[in-house]
Amino acid sequence: MLKITMSIMMTIILSIIMMTLCMLISKKSMMDREKMSPFECGFDPKSSSRVPFSSQFFLVAVLFLIFDIEIVIILPMIITIKTSNMMYWFMTSTMFLVILIIGLYHEWKNGILEWAN
Repeated sequence: MLKITMSIMMTIILSIIMMTLCMLISKKSMMDREKMSPFECGFDPKSSSRVPFSSQFFLVAVLFLIFDIEIVIILPMIITIKTSNMMYWFMTSTMFLVILIIGLYHEWKNGILEWAN
């Protein structure tokens, strides 16, 4: 019990010492308007935050995530080819790829993949 109490006390004391040193050593900066404003990758942060956002970028990001997850699912299937039943493995892989291809075809027919509308 004494070891636990000493450990907790040392942790608290060490934390207080480190926070005090950080406060003493840190550089105090002036609260400048330019320094306090967020950097928005070249956009003016003082303008309205309700700028129209192209949904095309969002759809491409979702497509990227879907196909990225596809790779994460397919890679273990390749590793398990030796240990699983070949017919079951083939049917599972084929169904998975068919579903993805049907989804890609659906997105293509709806015009999601076209940039110039």
